[in-house]
Amino acid sequence: MKSSFHRNTFAAAIAATLIATGSAQAQPVLSEIKVSYQPALYWALPFFVATEKNWWAEVGLKPVFSTFPAGVPQIAAVASKSWDVGGTGSVPAVLGHVRFGIKTIGITNDESAGNALLVRKDVADRIAKDPQSIKGQTILLTANSTGDYAVQSCLKKYGLAKADVIIKNMGQAEIISALSSNNADLAGLWAPNIYTLEEKAGAKVLCSGKDGGVVVPGALIARGEYAEQNPQNVAKFLAVYLRAWKWMSANKPQAIEMMKKFYEQGGVAISEASMKKEFDSRPTFDLAQQLARMDRTRGNSDMDSWFSQISIFMRGTGAIQSVPLSTDFITDSFMKLVNADPTLRAFANRAQ
Repeated sequence: MKSSFHRNTFAAAIAATLIATGSAQAQPVLSEIKVSYQPALYWALPFFVATEKNWWAEVGLKPVFSTFPAGVPQIAAVASKSWDVGGTGSVPAVLGHVRFGIKTIGITNDESAGNALLVRKDVADRIAKDPQSIKGQTILLTANSTGDYAVQSCLKKYGLAKADVIIKNMGQAEIISALSSNNADLAGLWAPNIYTLEEKAGAKVLCSGKDGGVVVPGALIARGEYAEQNPQNVAKFLAVYLRAWKWMSANKPQAIEMMKKFYEQGGVAISEASMKKEFDSRPTFDLAQQLARMDRTRGNSDMDSWFSQISIFMRGTGAIQSVPLSTDFITDSFMKLVNADPTLRAFANRAQ
């Protein structure tokens, strides 16, 4: 009896082990990856789409998200290793490299038209006729941001320097409140905050970064140590992001519906016309286009040129002491990993 009991117990244990093993095989272990971004922004929409579509799991990733109101606090959070990869503005991406060794691994979008100097409705016509009348006036903006960069490019276009105006550093929500309540005339904002002020307060875009003659790229970033230790996970992260853009480009009506939901979650309510403007005015880049913008075979890449100009601007503001070499922080190695892997490449280029 005793021998029979032990045999049966052993058999049951073996069966339980086999069942557990089979279950583990059916549900592969996913690698956690901490993703940081700023909510209710066009370039952050791919993270939401990919989550809704469960594409992270398809490449073996489990994202854990953290959000920040702007780039500077987002960059500061890397000191505690609170995130591994993410998206941010190009200005904080440079700051992140200088302070924490953050790598720029791709472009979120071209947001040159999505960062602008806005003017309050009732003084818009007067200032538009004589932009130099800005001299001596106060401009509200978020310091060390792409909005700041766009404003400086616009001042330069009008023959003005930063010293010719009074700059007041404020968060974007505070700026919207100030202009909406007629407590300010001029402000630097980024989309969709631009559309919020246009629709809610009748504010006008006086000059965008594009109007000011600069390219304002958004940056895909990775914590240096994490990227070095987990190159495949970084490549998978990029593949998920690129696939989301492919899908959105091929399915704009559905993408705009998802954008509405995503923006509302972040406390932003804009018209469908403004959401369409996001798609129409802000170019994005697929895998081949990313690699082309990072190509250094003939010297500096497009990204090298864009980020070098941004670094020069940042030295001028005192945010950094010297202009870093773009080759020290912009790397195409992870995009190349995606391109070299047939499975990841096909995944990144899939529009469905």
